[in-house]
Amino acid sequence: MGVQFSALRRILFVGIALGIWLNGADAIAAERVRLKYRIFQRSIAVEDLTNLAETGEVSRPLRVYLRLARRDPESVRQTLNQEVAVSPTLLDRGLNNPAGDLVLDQIGQAIYPPSGEASREAMRSALVLSASDNNRISLIEVIQNYPTQEVVVDGNRLEDAYRQLRALGGRIEDILPITLPNIF
Repeated sequence: MGVQFSALRRILFVGIALGIWLNGADAIAAERVRLKYRIFQRSIAVEDLTNLAETGEVSRPLRVYLRLARRDPESVRQTLNQEVAVSPTLLDRGLNNPAGDLVLDQIGQAIYPPSGEASREAMRSALVLSASDNNRISLIEVIQNYPTQEVVVDGNRLEDAYRQLRALGGRIEDILPITLPNIF
């Protein structure tokens, strides 16, 4: 019974994630990012961070903030764009077990909702949605796909979050529960 419930939950989650992805225009996605570096904190449009990641262009508000935080825009850009290859189906399966919860909690220390409490469901959704279009995840995609209007990014922990993503991509099969049937 527990295996059936878990399998149904996984199917439901994948269906919801795909529905959100297919109806992207209507889905809730982060529009603002509250960047935190040490004692500095500033709300920036996700679009500004996306422009930095995609083009290297730094908006005036972001430039001022990064200068105050003593962060090199190119270094931030590289961290945002580093990709991890992972199957969205395997990712979803890997994140729906106790080992996956630990990974979600660790990444959730760097990227989390404004309430301050890490949300495993929100992070799981952002990760799976990020991987769904090209079997790759980058931190900028996770931020863009985070299912709240605003997301907090602790810049001091951002590189740690990338290392967690890279480790996750390399060991996703290892954290899959052996007892669950392969339903995909």
